[in-house]
Amino acid sequence: MTEGLPKIEFDDLKAQYKQLKSEIDGRIAAVLEHGRFIGGPEVGEFERALATYAGVEHAVGVANGTDALHIALMAENIGEADAVFVPSFTFTATAEVILSCGATPVFCEVDARDFNIGCDDLERRIQETLKSGTLKPKAIIAVDLFGLPADYARLEKIADQYGLFLLADSAQSFGGGYGAGRVGSLAPATAASFFPAKPLGCYGDGGALLTDDGARAEIYRSIGAHGKGSAKYDIVRLGKNSRLDTIQAGILLAKLQVFDAELDVREKTATLYDERLHDIVETPFRHNDRQSAWAQYAILLDNRDAVAERLSIAGIPTAIYYPLPMHLQSAYTEFGDGQGSLPVSETLSRRILNLPMHPYLAAGDIDRICTVIRDAIDGG
Repeated sequence: MTEGLPKIEFDDLKAQYKQLKSEIDGRIAAVLEHGRFIGGPEVGEFERALATYAGVEHAVGVANGTDALHIALMAENIGEADAVFVPSFTFTATAEVILSCGATPVFCEVDARDFNIGCDDLERRIQETLKSGTLKPKAIIAVDLFGLPADYARLEKIADQYGLFLLADSAQSFGGGYGAGRVGSLAPATAASFFPAKPLGCYGDGGALLTDDGARAEIYRSIGAHGKGSAKYDIVRLGKNSRLDTIQAGILLAKLQVFDAELDVREKTATLYDERLHDIVETPFRHNDRQSAWAQYAILLDNRDAVAERLSIAGIPTAIYYPLPMHLQSAYTEFGDGQGSLPVSETLSRRILNLPMHPYLAAGDIDRICTVIRDAIDGG
């Protein structure tokens, strides 16, 4: 069935490298030449470029997106007996950093349309936590799932009303926007990931924290450097070893030059998927005031596994993000209310299917993918 047809990649980093080979190779060669592999000039250059792109005052490079989340919570002194509210339909990194701080995750339901944290359920759980008196509500982690920013206008109001720290998890959404603001500027602090498969990805692990708050940025930088103060051996707080490697910063600088162009192609790819699939599956919900970075293109369908199998037979890769929500994962069951407690998250895990999405996906590839989906559904 696939004989003679070109291979479709779920995320084609090789095609991207071919386009950017001279720029990426030049950046890597420069680092190899000057030899400052930790804290080299490219790190500061990238931090400045990243902050400018997002429209914030400060960007602090760290080792990965998980560390970015963890450092942000550490900087707020979040710990034992504190409650951090987080969507259940997310990746484990968002929840594990809460436990790493000694705090307790409170899993919230997500919006059935855009899969981001549901503000009504969030507010209800904050009120329940306050009423119980066992934990102190301390923070909200909003996950911009698949690239679409959460409802930060309402989240900010909720955070202000209850005195909570609002942290944006933009691991999938950097490059997206809400109204006139870009991701990175939508919350008091934003954690970014540059894992290779992200819209802006390096060739290993990398992450950053973005904020307009200079005091927070200084603490983030200190925590990421073992808690140092004014000098290397002046340790003023508990820290960790979390630095963005110079080579990765150089690679990201090269990729940042074409980032907007790639985001435009991702949007066109999503639109093509919408046009070809909207009448046969549930396609992603679009908000008029928000722009997705389209890290993923997710459809919902009842016969998900059968369709995924047909696509696999046709040589088309798919993924399931996520097959089980956090409150049902064995590592977190003690913090949730069990099966049936978050029905939207649980239903999404049974129905979601993520299709190939990257800037180097040809229109013919999209047609091929959609034809197999339609045939699988129409043919039963």
